[in-house]
Amino acid sequence: MKPLSSRISARSIVQIAVVLIFLLPVAWMVMAALQPPGTALPTKLQDLPMAVSGSNFGRVFKVVPFGRYTLNSLLVVVLAVPLTLLISSWAGFAMARLPRPSQRRWLILSLAVLMVPGVALWSTRFIIYRQLGWLDSIWALIAPALMGTSPFFILMFYRAFRRIPAAIYDSARIDGAGVLRTWSSVALPVARPTAVAVAILSFVLYWGDFISPLLYLSSEQRYTLPIALQLLQQLNRSDWPLLLAAAVLTMAIPVLLFMLAQPYFSRVGNEPGK
Repeated sequence: MKPLSSRISARSIVQIAVVLIFLLPVAWMVMAALQPPGTALPTKLQDLPMAVSGSNFGRVFKVVPFGRYTLNSLLVVVLAVPLTLLISSWAGFAMARLPRPSQRRWLILSLAVLMVPGVALWSTRFIIYRQLGWLDSIWALIAPALMGTSPFFILMFYRAFRRIPAAIYDSARIDGAGVLRTWSSVALPVARPTAVAVAILSFVLYWGDFISPLLYLSSEQRYTLPIALQLLQQLNRSDWPLLLAAAVLTMAIPVLLFMLAQPYFSRVGNEPGK
């Protein structure tokens, strides 16, 4: 057998190679954003000039109110992600505590709803939001979070809570814990990795949501970053350094947040029994 150090080194080399493959498009995008204004879109890495310019990042804020759009996107995720975690974990916990026949019925219903294409909901949501007075407001963007955002997130929590032995729930009930106390003190700590995964997925979903602002917002001051990228493309279709600079700025906040939260992700992943 190979020594342990050799196996670890080979695995590290493979991991580094995979990371470099995924980082190559990002590096190309950053370097293309640093080209002088008006430069044609490069097709190869060796086509990038040695002289770089950071003026494109400043021009982004002059062409469109990029700062306002960034704050709008941050407000959406700050509200929608916690709501998604709360509602989807409640729904998953409720499903896990039902009798087995009821669990199967709700599981089938959740899978059926999950197969409904999103385009089929656009007109219905528009009518509902108009009746509620939510059109052209942030409520139209975070309304799906009030229902757990996606049945997939509910099913993720359902699977995590269902794996907890029934004896643990019974012990909590004997100790006088109610439903909410059992959810918060017993079930949710065990499902912490699932909560982290749902938080990441919902953050990416709301941060990159282009359809909802396009359909339900009409005021420019409420637009989010995906709309800002579309506006830049319409105003400066051939100015690729400007467009890619805006894309880099849009990508920077999720990457920064992920890097800051990486120690927590590693700690959760290394917990015993996870």
